[in-house]
Amino acid sequence: MTTITAPAETGHDHGRCVDGALGRAEALCASRGARLTAIRRQVLELVWSGHRPRGAYAILDDMAVEGKRVAPLTVYRALDFLVEQGLVHRIESLNAYIGCPDPDHAHPGQFLVCRECGNAIELNDARVSAAIDACARDQGFTVDRTTVEVRGLCTTCRNSLA
Repeated sequence: MTTITAPAETGHDHGRCVDGALGRAEALCASRGARLTAIRRQVLELVWSGHRPRGAYAILDDMAVEGKRVAPLTVYRALDFLVEQGLVHRIESLNAYIGCPDPDHAHPGQFLVCRECGNAIELNDARVSAAIDACARDQGFTVDRTTVEVRGLCTTCRNSLA
């Protein structure tokens, strides 16, 4: 099993985290001939602004300049592009998005979502994917996309509630 992102922890340099994500996104888009426009980059930066999944309307609010909001369709199109490129994942149950720290490799979304603080940890466990694929195959089902979301308490929240 590989844990490929974790919520902010002691000593976590989140600015470095965001800069790294933006750098990877620029390189990946350039290598694919995809355009990381200024709007797409801004939306990606806002998604990466924390380790909590962000909804489209929260992103819209953050993009408002002098009381003028960006059109919702603009943000949704940017999010669709970012999902298509593997730069962000959509957490279905929250209707929210979180940055992907490993966009170079296509992988299904597996997330541990803390019900207290809202942080999300992305997992990339081939065993989970293989088990889902095998069970689906046994049922004659063809999987198009897999997103596994597990809710519970992160270590920090569990310790603070104890």
